[in-house]
Amino acid sequence: MRLNKPTKQYPWKIRPDGKAKVSGELHYLTDMTRENMLYGKVLRSGVAHAKLVDVKTGEAEKLPGVKAILTHKDVPGLNGFGIAEPNQPVFCDRLIRYEGDAIAVVAAETLEIAEEALALIHVAYNELPILDSLEKALEPDAPSLHKEGNILHERDYKRGNVEGAFDRCAHTVEETYETPRQMHVYMETEGGLFIPEKNGRLTVYAPTQHGYKDRMQLARILNMSVDHIRVVSSPIGGSFGGKDELNVQPYGALLALRCGRPIKMHYSRMESVIAGLKRHPMKITMKTGIDHEGKLLAHRVSIMSDTGAYATLGGPVLNFAVEHSVGGYVIPNVEISGKAVYTNNGVSGEFRGFGGNQVTFALEGQLDRLAEKIALDPWELRRRNLRELHDPGPLGQQIAPNDGPLHVWKSIKESPLYQSEKETLSDNLPWMRRGKGMALAMHGSGLGYGIPDPAGGKIRLNDEGKIEVAFGHEEFGQGLLSTLELMLLDHFNCDTDDLHIMIGDTDNVPESGSSTASRTTNMVWQALQNMKKPFLTELFSKVHELTGEDRSQLMTGKKGVWKRERDKSHRFLMGYKELAGACADPIVCSTEFHYPVTPDPVLGGHFLYSSTAVIVEVEVNMLTGRVRVTRADHAVAAGEVVNPLGYLGQIEGGSIMALGFTMTEDAIMCNGQYKTRNLDTYLVPTILDVPDIQNVDAIEELPEGDTFGPRGVGEVGSVALAPAIVSAVKQATGKWITKLPISPEEILDGGEGFLSHCFKDSLARERKETG
Repeated sequence: MRLNKPTKQYPWKIRPDGKAKVSGELHYLTDMTRENMLYGKVLRSGVAHAKLVDVKTGEAEKLPGVKAILTHKDVPGLNGFGIAEPNQPVFCDRLIRYEGDAIAVVAAETLEIAEEALALIHVAYNELPILDSLEKALEPDAPSLHKEGNILHERDYKRGNVEGAFDRCAHTVEETYETPRQMHVYMETEGGLFIPEKNGRLTVYAPTQHGYKDRMQLARILNMSVDHIRVVSSPIGGSFGGKDELNVQPYGALLALRCGRPIKMHYSRMESVIAGLKRHPMKITMKTGIDHEGKLLAHRVSIMSDTGAYATLGGPVLNFAVEHSVGGYVIPNVEISGKAVYTNNGVSGEFRGFGGNQVTFALEGQLDRLAEKIALDPWELRRRNLRELHDPGPLGQQIAPNDGPLHVWKSIKESPLYQSEKETLSDNLPWMRRGKGMALAMHGSGLGYGIPDPAGGKIRLNDEGKIEVAFGHEEFGQGLLSTLELMLLDHFNCDTDDLHIMIGDTDNVPESGSSTASRTTNMVWQALQNMKKPFLTELFSKVHELTGEDRSQLMTGKKGVWKRERDKSHRFLMGYKELAGACADPIVCSTEFHYPVTPDPVLGGHFLYSSTAVIVEVEVNMLTGRVRVTRADHAVAAGEVVNPLGYLGQIEGGSIMALGFTMTEDAIMCNGQYKTRNLDTYLVPTILDVPDIQNVDAIEELPEGDTFGPRGVGEVGSVALAPAIVSAVKQATGKWITKLPISPEEILDGGEGFLSHCFKDSLARERKETG
């Protein structure tokens, strides 16, 4: 994958944690051990829907080596967790709602003893009707999974007169799109180490994207002060949103406090499949209309989201999907309704793209179909409807001026792949057909209006003479450490040895908000902007006091503070360690602020957006129905590129995850049971599936007066690839795909006709060439 040359030349350097990771030297949180530790294992319900009658643990408790068995009776505080709504029980007490529900947890001397003990716990239950689909859950006589019924959240939005606008439309398209239950497939499954300290505190080493939020939730469950809990949350072996919610933490914490010994827990891949979060499967119906010139007039959307058994962030995901179902387009008449529905399926929650992937697949598919109706280039149809610089946001809210959609549109228009001639037949293999397709998306950053979105940071000159920065963010593979290091080198012109970066430890870092929603890079950038000047002012004042040198001529550099000379050279004045030793009080500066938010009271509405567009070329094998992406050109408008390799890695990683979403990945469930229970049947893309050519055009230009800094790109690379691939498949085969992942059987439906047509085209071409 190649990145165009950024306007600002940051060094292309090895990331600080890179060598340790690729060599296997790095210890993740789930690699940690302690002397005298016990092993914890959770007993899952194994059934999708039932009344829990009894749990008998006596036989298991007698097993030698078993030290504790806990059930709902042993939770001292709130028997529930969930970031937005704590309605997932730590342990079931009355009702089992999905097969991953926890019934009990065991602590034992060895993992084998713990697993044997689980088999000796006897659970009695009465099975109930299984609501394994949206339709069943919404039937009038369906049993209620929660006290409010089977609808977690509804979100509606309307502007203009949609019905009247449809009457004026020259062409309309109505279609229903379905998206899969995708797994995060992080290499490090959920786990951690839980240590009861001698002073009565609890230390939690467990992967999460929000250590402070975990601490708050654990305090409620354990009925103890947050000050008595320390959460260490980095480094993490992958998350993509899936570890944003509590997973093993309640069970390890409860066992550690009960046993007074360290507890190690680590889910197997199968347990991660059953109990872990997934991307929300959605069923999206859209009706969209245009006039004779291709201008969008009316857009009606219905979104049904399967949130599974519990809430987690199903409501905010739905809000995001509703907002992004309009995209970066101007549509005067819009009507959107969304429902997040409880079922007895596995829990759906946070996932890279946060609902934007699903609705972008549908929205871009609508535009392609409308373009076909009026025989217009689909890219030109988009241009006629793109938002302009000062247009309001998708839900009519005030946003930062944004012309990113136009920038990425132009970039794709200039792509060599866009300019290339259409060739639907392979030169040598008549059963291979080629196609190219394009898609565009505008993606909001931050948590949106109505959700607390705090940020902060701290910088100081520590006793070792290091410029130390502290943030409450986590490193989970996204390259935060590298990005932070590059920012600090740019700000202070120092060396990496002069820096000490602290993240992911609630005892030592300030509250910086969650490491989610493409917000982290922006929050760190803004925090450093806030802290740099006062920090340097205090630093140089101390140097002036010690040396008498003019403050205005001082600068930070490698190993210490330097003075600018008249001949434009620099003279070393004082080392950082010497300066730290001369300070009676530490030089320290901190900041607290809020992520930029729209002033308009639009629930979940965003203020800052990045944009992306992608063009792909595919080959479709008409013998097997398999699709292969051979080239992808990306354009991304997200402001300044801070970390070129990290930027490239995020777009590349997001697009590979989108390949799986589009073509192979689906955690299939039947009767509330996962049929896809391991990676032997759940197919994730490999390096052989990555396009041979991928280019990224990083558009750094921001509107004049924009002071908000670089937008994150952790999600935007994943949102537009699916509709581009589907469009390319349509060009290659003539078939519209409405359900992901793309099924070879659907490609080959009526395959004999496709195949014979393919050979006829090949024969006709051969006759033409030979005369």
